[in-house]
Amino acid sequence: MTSQPPTAAPLPRCGLGLRTPHVAEVMDTRPDVPWFEVHAENYLGGGRRLAQLDAIRRHYPISLHGVGLSLGGAGRPDAAHLQRLRQLVHRTEPVLVSEHLAWSCFGGVYLNDLLPLPYNEESLVHVAHNITELQDALGREILIENPSCYLSFVESALPEHEFLAELVTRTGCGLLCDVNNAYVSAANLGGDPIAWLDGLPAAAVREIHLAGHHVNQAGAQQILIDDHGSPVAPPVWDLFSRAVKRFPQAAPLIEWDIDFPALEVLIAEARQADLRRQRAFEEETFDVAAA
Repeated sequence: MTSQPPTAAPLPRCGLGLRTPHVAEVMDTRPDVPWFEVHAENYLGGGRRLAQLDAIRRHYPISLHGVGLSLGGAGRPDAAHLQRLRQLVHRTEPVLVSEHLAWSCFGGVYLNDLLPLPYNEESLVHVAHNITELQDALGREILIENPSCYLSFVESALPEHEFLAELVTRTGCGLLCDVNNAYVSAANLGGDPIAWLDGLPAAAVREIHLAGHHVNQAGAQQILIDDHGSPVAPPVWDLFSRAVKRFPQAAPLIEWDIDFPALEVLIAEARQADLRRQRAFEEETFDVAAA
């Protein structure tokens, strides 16, 4: 099934990932934020949280970002989880719905992490089947996000960007390009994040994530940890400027998931993204005119 998003209109300015410490302030002050993204699993149980989301979505477009379907796991998506997500999508009418190219569940045990999978034909067939099942259940396109990686598999026969592009071809899904994850993976495993960007099918990329990472120095070895707990790093901003030129319709978003700062800090990060995006567009226009 090739599903279509509910609207082709882009979200023109950078949004924020909405987390629990800032919910009350958003409800009380209605800050100048163009849209919010929430983790879908925080709202599947109903109750007070869902009532808060109902109130917020009356004033802001909402995107749902899944972290628990385990699309890259050995089994099919959990039927009860899928049904609750479908009900949430129907209720909130999100502008975007996304999930990760990762797995987080095995044998009924859920792990508090998004774990990698080998990029080969066997994985392609399986993940494509799970994405199709998810899109059929929701009746719409979903976006698949690239993970941050700390190891690679000898079984991997395809580069990640080719694996993602093939998922788009086989399922009609869209892509969520996390430029911080791309930078972290390239730094940890070797590779060129710009070439990774250039290898993605541009028309499929609907959203761009930005976040901070932690630099872990173990002797002579440096490992970057995608912790979403700090401002966006300068090289990630540079990669973002490249990404928005390639994916001009993609909606940017700031994520921050630990050591939460004041809401004003997140808004300032989003405005920085808007400024860099505008400058990138102006440079692109200038380059085309000069040519």
